[in-house]
Amino acid sequence: MTSGTKDPILVVLQLSGGNDSLNTIVPYADPLYVDNRPSVRIAEDQVLPIDDRIGFNPVMAPIKTLYDEGKVAVIQGIGYPHPNRSHFRSMDIWHTCEPEKVGTEGWLGRAIREIDPHSDNVLTGVNFGRGLPRALAAPRIPVASVGNLESYGLLTGIQGEDQRAEALEVFANIYSPMIGRSEVSEYLSQTGTDALKGADILRTAPESYTSSVEYANNSVAQYMKNIAQVHLAGFGTRILYTTAPYNSFDTHAGQAPVHTQLLEQVSGAVYDFIEDLREHNAGDEVVVLLFSEFGRRVHDNGSGTDHGSGGTAFVIGDVVEGGLYGEQPSLEQGELLEGDLHFNNDFRGTYASLLEKWMGLEAAPIVGGSFEQFDFIRA
Repeated sequence: MTSGTKDPILVVLQLSGGNDSLNTIVPYADPLYVDNRPSVRIAEDQVLPIDDRIGFNPVMAPIKTLYDEGKVAVIQGIGYPHPNRSHFRSMDIWHTCEPEKVGTEGWLGRAIREIDPHSDNVLTGVNFGRGLPRALAAPRIPVASVGNLESYGLLTGIQGEDQRAEALEVFANIYSPMIGRSEVSEYLSQTGTDALKGADILRTAPESYTSSVEYANNSVAQYMKNIAQVHLAGFGTRILYTTAPYNSFDTHAGQAPVHTQLLEQVSGAVYDFIEDLREHNAGDEVVVLLFSEFGRRVHDNGSGTDHGSGGTAFVIGDVVEGGLYGEQPSLEQGELLEGDLHFNNDFRGTYASLLEKWMGLEAAPIVGGSFEQFDFIRA
């Protein structure tokens, strides 16, 4: 963990649907890339070179700028043993760190429990988007899940504690026949109250926020702006999470325009977020993780790409030691896994690196064992 006076913050941006790794970090100099991508590939003269072998997709110029500043770690060949091509199962593995069985707790839920064991702060973890990602879910761990920061809040239109308590009682009456009165009441009495407290606090974040950074008008950008607002408001939030539009990276058909737009939105949003933090002298307080549940097949299907394995993740921030980590998986036929890229580093090693070297937590109990770590956090 780096030294400093403020607590380190982790922001996670999930690229849901399976991001095409080969068209994100492009092996432009490999003739096998051209051979395998007759229809869905990035032309060599458009790639933003990292070196004489690989480079960024051209719409990722903002992240390439950060990379050139030494602020982006590119984790190549990330994955896990015996990859699963199901969106739901693969994402569940990433969320729970349980490749061999169905997990019951999210890795970030466990991290929040370590950070705030008595749940003293109902905003230690905040998610932006619909629902609650399994990564954040753990018993008795409150996590606020926000759709729109300006209008966020469970029952926020109801004034007064008595009225809110009465409304929660109505919920209990509705659901207790199906689930059981005691279980519903216990859940609502704690989680409902925590949600109300979180709503009241979070609603104030935009009021104290000013910035010259103009975020784009798309959901990723707006959620990254919301994350900046919450962090800069000083609520003590340590883990913030958001997801690109659900399954949007599942590009089986018509991939070129869709993937281009998505990478452009993500790259621009992350760059604006970093610039926003810097404007507020908070650039060294936050690290951003970008990941997807798997990559795509090496050979395109004519207009898109199907579910694959080994992918690419990114760790971004002013405290990051930028560069290439892991090895670019081979495209040689004999090196592929049933037509997919082989992973060469376990995603739990990246998690462990973030937990121990950035968040200051013991990683093994959270990720389920010891894994090789990367030195992408500046000492």
